Amino acid sequence: MSTPIAFLKGHGAENDFVIVPDADNAIELSPAAVAALCDRRAGIGGDGLLHVVRSAAHPEARHLADEAEWFMDYRNGDGSIAEMCGNGVRVFARYLQHAGLVGEGDLAVATRGGVKRVHIAKPTSSGADGDITVGMGRAVLPEGEVTVSVADRHWPARNVNMGNPHAVAFVDDLAHAGNLYEPPPFSPQSAYPDGVNVEFVVDRGPRHVAMRVHERGAGETRACGTGACAVAVAAARRDGLDPAETGAPVTYTVDLPGGRLVITERPDGEIEMTGPAVIVAEGEIDPRWLASAAR
Repeated sequence: MSTPIAFLKGHGAENDFVIVPDADNAIELSPAAVAALCDRRAGIGGDGLLHVVRSAAHPEARHLADEAEWFMDYRNGDGSIAEMCGNGVRVFARYLQHAGLVGEGDLAVATRGGVKRVHIAKPTSSGADGDITVGMGRAVLPEGEVTVSVADRHWPARNVNMGNPHAVAFVDDLAHAGNLYEPPPFSPQSAYPDGVNVEFVVDRGPRHVAMRVHERGAGETRACGTGACAVAVAAARRDGLDPAETGAPVTYTVDLPGGRLVITERPDGEIEMTGPAVIVAEGEIDPRWLASAAR
Protein backbone atom coordinates (compact mmCIF):
# COMPACT_ATOMS: atom_id res chain seq x y z
CA MET A 1 0.00 0.00 0.00
CA SER A 2 1.46 3.37 -1.05
CA THR A 3 -1.22 5.72 0.28
CA PRO A 4 -1.27 6.98 3.88
CA ILE A 5 -3.25 4.91 6.38
CA ALA A 6 -5.66 6.73 8.66
CA PHE A 7 -5.40 6.12 12.40
CA LEU A 8 -6.82 7.43 15.66
CA LYS A 9 -5.66 7.13 19.24
CA GLY A 10 -8.07 6.50 22.10
CA HIS A 11 -8.22 5.17 25.63
CA GLY A 12 -10.64 3.77 28.18
CA ALA A 13 -9.48 4.47 31.75
CA GLU A 14 -6.00 4.97 30.21
CA ASN A 15 -6.00 1.53 28.61
CA ASP A 16 -4.91 2.95 25.25
CA PHE A 17 -5.28 1.79 21.68
CA VAL A 18 -4.23 2.56 18.14
CA ILE A 19 -7.41 2.57 16.02
CA VAL A 20 -7.18 1.67 12.32
CA PRO A 21 -10.45 2.19 10.40
CA ASP A 22 -10.66 -0.30 7.54
CA ALA A 23 -14.29 -1.00 6.71
CA ASP A 24 -13.51 -3.27 3.74
CA ASN A 25 -10.68 -5.20 5.45
CA ALA A 26 -8.25 -3.99 2.79
CA ILE A 27 -5.26 -3.28 5.06
CA GLU A 28 -2.95 -6.16 5.92
CA LEU A 29 -1.84 -5.86 9.53
CA SER A 30 0.80 -8.47 10.27
CA PRO A 31 1.83 -9.15 13.87
CA ALA A 32 5.06 -7.24 13.21
CA ALA A 33 3.14 -4.24 11.83
CA VAL A 34 0.83 -4.17 14.88
CA ALA A 35 3.78 -4.41 17.27
CA ALA A 36 5.51 -1.55 15.42
CA LEU A 37 2.41 0.66 15.62
CA CYS A 38 1.96 -0.08 19.34
CA ASP A 39 5.62 0.60 20.16
CA ARG A 40 5.69 3.57 22.55
CA ARG A 41 9.08 4.87 21.42
CA ALA A 42 9.28 4.11 17.72
CA GLY A 43 5.57 3.93 16.84
CA ILE A 44 2.27 5.52 17.85
CA GLY A 45 2.07 3.64 21.13
CA GLY A 46 -0.73 1.59 22.66
CA ASP A 47 -1.63 -1.40 24.77
CA GLY A 48 -3.32 -2.84 21.71
CA LEU A 49 -4.76 -2.12 18.27
CA LEU A 50 -8.42 -1.86 17.24
CA HIS A 51 -8.86 -2.82 13.59
CA VAL A 52 -12.32 -1.51 12.62
CA VAL A 53 -13.88 -3.75 9.95
CA ARG A 54 -17.41 -4.41 8.74
CA SER A 55 -18.36 -7.89 9.90
CA ALA A 56 -19.39 -8.91 6.39
CA ALA A 57 -15.86 -8.12 5.12
CA HIS A 58 -13.93 -10.23 7.64
CA PRO A 59 -13.73 -14.02 7.36
CA GLU A 60 -13.80 -14.45 11.15
CA ALA A 61 -16.96 -12.35 11.55
CA ARG A 62 -19.11 -12.95 8.48
CA HIS A 63 -21.29 -15.37 10.43
CA LEU A 64 -22.07 -12.52 12.84
CA ALA A 65 -22.92 -9.91 10.21
CA ASP A 66 -26.68 -10.29 10.70
CA GLU A 67 -26.26 -9.45 14.41
CA ALA A 68 -23.55 -6.77 14.31
CA GLU A 69 -22.46 -4.53 11.45
CA TRP A 70 -19.00 -3.87 12.88
CA PHE A 71 -16.24 -6.29 13.93
CA MET A 72 -13.53 -5.41 16.44
CA ASP A 73 -10.47 -7.22 15.08
CA TYR A 74 -8.46 -6.77 18.28
CA ARG A 75 -4.69 -7.29 18.55
CA ASN A 76 -2.48 -7.18 21.63
CA GLY A 77 0.43 -4.77 21.72
CA ASP A 78 2.86 -7.54 20.74
CA GLY A 79 0.84 -8.25 17.59
CA SER A 80 -0.87 -11.39 18.85
CA ILE A 81 -4.60 -11.89 18.38
CA ALA A 82 -6.92 -11.73 21.40
CA GLU A 83 -10.47 -12.93 21.89
CA MET A 84 -11.80 -9.79 23.57
CA CYS A 85 -10.90 -6.53 25.26
CA GLY A 86 -13.52 -4.82 27.42
CA ASN A 87 -11.98 -1.35 27.41
CA GLY A 88 -11.28 -1.83 23.72
CA VAL A 89 -14.98 -2.42 22.99
CA ARG A 90 -15.87 0.87 24.67
CA VAL A 91 -13.21 2.78 22.71
CA PHE A 92 -14.30 0.96 19.54
CA ALA A 93 -17.86 2.18 20.12
CA ARG A 94 -16.65 5.71 20.83
CA TYR A 95 -14.78 5.68 17.52
CA LEU A 96 -17.93 4.63 15.64
CA GLN A 97 -19.80 7.49 17.32
CA HIS A 98 -16.94 9.93 16.63
CA ALA A 99 -16.97 8.93 12.94
CA GLY A 100 -20.74 9.44 12.69
CA LEU A 101 -21.33 5.74 12.02
CA VAL A 102 -23.55 5.26 15.08
CA GLY A 103 -25.36 7.51 17.53
CA GLU A 104 -26.25 7.42 21.21
CA GLY A 105 -28.11 4.39 22.46
CA ASP A 106 -27.69 0.68 21.85
CA LEU A 107 -25.15 -0.95 19.56
CA ALA A 108 -23.95 -4.48 18.79
CA VAL A 109 -20.23 -5.11 18.22
CA ALA A 110 -18.85 -8.41 16.90
CA THR A 111 -15.70 -9.76 18.56
CA ARG A 112 -13.87 -13.07 18.59
CA GLY A 113 -15.54 -13.56 21.96
CA GLY A 114 -19.01 -13.19 20.43
CA VAL A 115 -21.37 -10.25 19.91
CA LYS A 116 -21.16 -7.63 22.67
CA ARG A 117 -24.06 -5.32 23.49
CA VAL A 118 -23.06 -1.69 24.03
CA HIS A 119 -24.95 1.35 25.28
CA ILE A 120 -23.60 4.85 24.57
CA ALA A 121 -24.98 7.28 27.14
CA LYS A 122 -26.00 10.85 26.38
CA PRO A 123 -23.47 13.62 27.08
CA THR A 124 -23.33 14.86 30.65
CA SER A 125 -24.80 18.21 31.72
CA SER A 126 -21.33 19.73 31.32
CA GLY A 127 -21.17 18.56 27.70
CA ALA A 128 -18.65 15.76 28.27
CA ASP A 129 -19.14 12.43 26.51
CA GLY A 130 -21.32 10.03 28.47
CA ASP A 131 -19.98 6.75 29.80
CA ILE A 132 -20.26 3.61 27.71
CA THR A 133 -21.68 0.36 29.07
CA VAL A 134 -20.73 -2.98 27.58
CA GLY A 135 -22.45 -6.30 28.13
CA MET A 136 -19.46 -8.54 28.79
CA GLY A 137 -21.25 -11.89 28.80
CA ARG A 138 -21.13 -14.41 31.60
CA ALA A 139 -18.16 -15.46 33.68
CA VAL A 140 -17.06 -19.09 33.70
CA LEU A 141 -15.40 -20.28 36.90
CA PRO A 142 -13.27 -23.32 36.04
CA GLU A 143 -12.53 -25.66 38.91
CA GLY A 144 -9.05 -26.40 40.16
CA GLU A 145 -6.51 -24.61 42.33
CA VAL A 146 -4.16 -22.06 40.79
CA THR A 147 -1.21 -20.27 42.38
CA VAL A 148 0.53 -17.11 41.16
CA SER A 149 3.94 -15.92 42.32
CA VAL A 150 6.06 -12.79 42.48
CA ALA A 151 9.61 -13.25 43.79
CA ASP A 152 9.26 -15.27 47.01
CA ARG A 153 5.54 -14.52 47.53
CA HIS A 154 2.79 -16.93 46.48
CA TRP A 155 -0.98 -16.50 46.46
CA PRO A 156 -3.95 -18.71 45.63
CA ALA A 157 -5.80 -17.30 42.61
CA ARG A 158 -9.40 -17.59 41.46
CA ASN A 159 -9.68 -18.90 37.92
CA VAL A 160 -12.18 -16.76 35.99
CA ASN A 161 -12.81 -16.86 32.26
CA MET A 162 -14.40 -13.82 30.60
CA GLY A 163 -13.90 -15.06 27.05
CA ASN A 164 -10.21 -14.82 27.92
CA PRO A 165 -8.49 -16.36 30.95
CA HIS A 166 -7.82 -14.57 34.26
CA ALA A 167 -6.13 -15.52 37.51
CA VAL A 168 -7.32 -13.23 40.34
CA ALA A 169 -5.19 -13.02 43.49
CA PHE A 170 -6.19 -11.07 46.62
CA VAL A 171 -3.15 -9.47 48.27
CA ASP A 172 -2.38 -7.19 51.21
CA ASP A 173 -0.54 -4.55 49.18
CA LEU A 174 -0.60 -3.87 45.42
CA ALA A 175 3.14 -3.16 45.59
CA HIS A 176 3.65 -6.88 46.21
CA ALA A 177 2.81 -7.46 42.54
CA GLY A 178 6.21 -6.07 41.55
CA ASN A 179 6.77 -4.39 38.20
CA LEU A 180 4.53 -6.73 36.15
CA TYR A 181 6.59 -6.20 33.00
CA GLU A 182 6.97 -9.94 32.69
CA PRO A 183 4.17 -12.49 33.18
CA PRO A 184 3.92 -13.58 36.83
CA PRO A 185 4.66 -17.31 37.15
CA PHE A 186 1.67 -19.54 37.79
CA SER A 187 1.04 -23.18 38.51
CA PRO A 188 -0.02 -25.64 37.37
CA GLN A 189 1.10 -24.77 33.85
CA SER A 190 -1.74 -26.87 32.46
CA ALA A 191 -4.27 -24.38 33.84
CA TYR A 192 -3.45 -21.81 31.16
CA PRO A 193 -1.75 -23.42 28.15
CA ASP A 194 -1.99 -20.17 26.15
CA GLY A 195 -1.00 -17.84 28.99
CA VAL A 196 -3.19 -15.80 31.33
CA ASN A 197 -4.05 -12.29 32.48
CA VAL A 198 -3.12 -11.94 36.16
CA GLU A 199 -4.90 -9.52 38.52
CA PHE A 200 -3.69 -8.48 41.98
CA VAL A 201 -6.47 -7.07 44.16
CA VAL A 202 -6.84 -5.20 47.48
CA ASP A 203 -9.98 -4.08 49.28
CA ARG A 204 -10.87 -0.38 49.49
CA GLY A 205 -14.28 -0.65 51.15
CA PRO A 206 -17.61 -2.48 50.90
CA ARG A 207 -17.96 -3.75 47.32
CA HIS A 208 -15.01 -1.53 46.39
CA VAL A 209 -11.63 -2.92 45.32
CA ALA A 210 -8.46 -1.74 43.58
CA MET A 211 -6.32 -3.78 41.20
CA ARG A 212 -3.22 -4.01 39.08
CA VAL A 213 -3.00 -6.32 36.09
CA HIS A 214 -0.51 -8.02 33.81
CA GLU A 215 -2.29 -8.44 30.49
CA ARG A 216 -1.24 -11.38 28.39
CA GLY A 217 0.69 -10.04 25.41
CA ALA A 218 0.81 -6.45 26.68
CA GLY A 219 2.46 -6.37 30.13
CA GLU A 220 1.10 -4.15 32.88
CA THR A 221 -1.67 -1.89 31.58
CA ARG A 222 -3.43 1.05 33.15
CA ALA A 223 -6.77 -0.74 32.93
CA CYS A 224 -8.25 -4.03 31.75
CA GLY A 225 -12.00 -4.36 31.24
CA THR A 226 -12.28 -8.14 31.22
CA GLY A 227 -9.87 -8.14 34.16
CA ALA A 228 -12.08 -5.75 36.13
CA CYS A 229 -15.07 -8.02 35.46
CA ALA A 230 -13.10 -11.08 36.57
CA VAL A 231 -12.04 -9.25 39.73
CA ALA A 232 -15.62 -8.20 40.55
CA VAL A 233 -16.87 -11.78 40.11
CA ALA A 234 -14.02 -13.21 42.19
CA ALA A 235 -14.59 -10.63 44.94
CA ALA A 236 -18.33 -11.32 44.98
CA ARG A 237 -17.81 -15.07 45.36
CA ARG A 238 -15.21 -14.50 48.06
CA ASP A 239 -17.75 -12.29 49.84
CA GLY A 240 -20.47 -14.93 49.52
CA LEU A 241 -22.44 -13.00 46.89
CA ASP A 242 -23.90 -14.85 43.93
CA PRO A 243 -26.66 -12.98 42.04
CA ALA A 244 -28.04 -16.27 40.72
CA GLU A 245 -28.73 -17.33 44.30
CA THR A 246 -29.90 -14.02 45.77
CA GLY A 247 -31.92 -12.90 42.73
CA ALA A 248 -30.47 -9.38 43.03
CA PRO A 249 -27.74 -7.66 40.96
CA VAL A 250 -24.33 -7.26 42.59
CA THR A 251 -22.25 -4.16 41.79
CA TYR A 252 -18.58 -3.56 42.58
CA THR A 253 -16.53 -0.43 42.02
CA VAL A 254 -13.10 -1.32 40.66
CA ASP A 255 -10.26 1.22 40.80
CA LEU A 256 -7.46 0.76 38.31
CA PRO A 257 -4.29 2.84 37.82
CA GLY A 258 -5.98 4.61 34.90
CA GLY A 259 -9.43 5.23 36.33
CA ARG A 260 -12.58 3.66 37.70
CA LEU A 261 -14.94 1.05 36.27
CA VAL A 262 -18.29 -0.04 37.65
CA ILE A 263 -19.10 -3.73 37.23
CA THR A 264 -22.59 -5.21 37.72
CA GLU A 265 -23.37 -8.93 37.64
CA ARG A 266 -27.06 -9.68 37.13
CA PRO A 267 -29.07 -12.69 38.35
CA ASP A 268 -29.03 -14.20 34.84
CA GLY A 269 -25.21 -14.09 34.93
CA GLU A 270 -24.79 -11.23 32.45
CA ILE A 271 -22.04 -8.82 33.44
CA GLU A 272 -22.12 -5.14 32.52
CA MET A 273 -19.13 -2.81 32.62
CA THR A 274 -19.51 0.98 32.65
CA GLY A 275 -16.74 3.53 32.22
CA PRO A 276 -15.24 6.30 30.10
CA ALA A 277 -13.92 6.13 26.53
CA VAL A 278 -12.03 8.98 24.86
CA ILE A 279 -10.68 9.71 21.36
CA VAL A 280 -7.58 11.89 21.78
CA ALA A 281 -5.99 12.24 18.32
CA GLU A 282 -6.12 11.22 14.68
CA GLY A 283 -3.71 11.34 11.79
CA GLU A 284 -2.00 9.29 9.07
CA ILE A 285 0.50 6.45 9.15
CA ASP A 286 3.35 6.65 6.63
CA PRO A 287 3.02 3.38 4.68
CA ARG A 288 6.75 3.37 3.84
CA TRP A 289 7.64 3.55 7.53
CA LEU A 290 5.17 0.81 8.36
CA ALA A 291 6.48 -1.47 5.63
CA SER A 292 10.03 -0.96 6.89
CA ALA A 293 9.16 -1.28 10.59
CA ALA A 294 7.19 -4.48 10.02
CA ARG A 295 10.06 -6.38 8.43
